[in-house]
Amino acid sequence: MDDMQVSMYQLYKNMLTSYLQNKSEHALYHAQQFSKQMMEQDMSPEETVSLHLSVFQDIADELPEEVTDSFDLLLEVMIGYGLAYREHQSLRDRQQELESELNVAAQMQRTLLPDAGINLDEVDFGVVSVPAGKMSGDYYHYDLDDEGNLAIAVADVIGKGVPAAMSMSMIKYAMDTLTDKQMQPGYVLESLNRVVERNIDDDMFITMMYGVYHPKNSHFYFASAGHEPGFFYQSAGDTFTDLEGRGLVLGVSPRMTYKEYDFPLEDGDMVVFLSDGVTESRVDGEFIERDQITNMIRERLDLPAQEIVDEIYQQLEKAQEFQLRDDFTLMILRRKV
Repeated sequence: MDDMQVSMYQLYKNMLTSYLQNKSEHALYHAQQFSKQMMEQDMSPEETVSLHLSVFQDIADELPEEVTDSFDLLLEVMIGYGLAYREHQSLRDRQQELESELNVAAQMQRTLLPDAGINLDEVDFGVVSVPAGKMSGDYYHYDLDDEGNLAIAVADVIGKGVPAAMSMSMIKYAMDTLTDKQMQPGYVLESLNRVVERNIDDDMFITMMYGVYHPKNSHFYFASAGHEPGFFYQSAGDTFTDLEGRGLVLGVSPRMTYKEYDFPLEDGDMVVFLSDGVTESRVDGEFIERDQITNMIRERLDLPAQEIVDEIYQQLEKAQEFQLRDDFTLMILRRKV
């Protein structure tokens, strides 16, 4: 035996002798400390059993043959257990490494999303976006151009995990390139569609709703690429209308056109964009109805837009026992009274 093995042998011998003589709690405490040294020395379970048998044979006058033989069986059991334990440790270490990498990636992903305020006096704006897991397949966008027009968008990658998150980052940089000069929603989606079709796998697609509010004429323009319909709230009649837009999801064909729609925004009117993580929320075990969502908004009309989206998220999160089943994004643009 080398010096370390001799030291461990003597330490274990003293500890076992003390315990057999006194049966004290102090000896058990030393055993717990010894286990830490075993881990530091990377001792396997079968090596521990072998150490115990060697020390026991050394300090006992004579061991019954059955006892000695029983340790042979225990050693075989521990060899199998040790192999499985070491494999488990290796997998756990790898999982912790991946978890750390995902945390870094999730933090980087959050930096892709806008977080600055909107400097537009006549607009009240709010957005909440929460991933169901570490990485999100939802993307949202808002930006003011040089003319004071406000562009907003919500997108959803059909897919999960890291591939979806990578697609989201591609959309972000494409949006930055395409919308540096304010363009109409239909043209933006057509341009994005060509980028997506060239750069993502055939089994992945992206839905998006993109809109622009023009304060000069108080009109809102939008187009949809197969995305979950939003809502248009008209304050004068206290009514909600679905924002239905025809258009195929991004990435199917490079030659797609997207129809553009527009309507005036009067004082107090709202545009609501959302992802299917909102409409697929469950309340009392059932999928939420769209009119339940609009009722939740209507109940909070006296609040600022950001407080409305925050409170609705908190209510639906609680209804699902704080376990989101899908990425959740809700956005409100309201023309101030």
